[in-house]
Amino acid sequence: MADDDGIEMYGEIKQKLIRRKQEWARDGRLLTGNQAMADRTQRLPPGQRLTQDWPVLDLGIQPDVPLDKWKLVIDGLVEKPQEWKWQDFLSQPVFEDVSDIHCVTTWSRYDNHWEGVSTAHILELIRPKAAARHVIMHAYDGYTTNVTLEAFAAPDALLAHRWEGKPISRQHGGPVRLVIPQYYFWKSPKWIRRIEISARDKPGFWEERGYNNEGDPWKEERYS
Repeated sequence: MADDDGIEMYGEIKQKLIRRKQEWARDGRLLTGNQAMADRTQRLPPGQRLTQDWPVLDLGIQPDVPLDKWKLVIDGLVEKPQEWKWQDFLSQPVFEDVSDIHCVTTWSRYDNHWEGVSTAHILELIRPKAAARHVIMHAYDGYTTNVTLEAFAAPDALLAHRWEGKPISRQHGGPVRLVIPQYYFWKSPKWIRRIEISARDKPGFWEERGYNNEGDPWKEERYS
């Protein structure tokens, strides 16, 4: 009975969180209307505030994926689909990058040191077909989100497994999460398990609930 009660309580908390975020989108909460920085001449996007911390935001589930069970599938409209286990992932060329995080809930964190596998390397391996235009990401907690193939291929985008010299913690998306610095961080899913290359767009979890389909912080694309 206790387990059932716990599941029910979790479901209620999750639904309250989702409803609150949908209300934010409907009401345009946190929007400043400042489009003056759309050219990215300033480092901090409109409506953002700096933090030294890395706040934890999720849907209430933090999957525990043991390394010996972890698997990443990269498939869809590609010439050479991939299925990597942990050692396969670690055997790829190491990519390191420093970038800023901008969360749609208005916090930003500068100069994050990442280590992992670049998306450019992944695209080189899988060879997307000519009709490919979009990338749909699927996470171990059931979360999905979407970006264009061009955004996924950005030179600073990567699948990260280390942050600030240490393995990314479970709460922040470990063992592997996506990092696409040019967008709000909901476009960088935690606990990544599948990368699907597609000819058509497939809006993800928050995009279907009032969030912008692109998510450029400098254009303040928080909501649709």
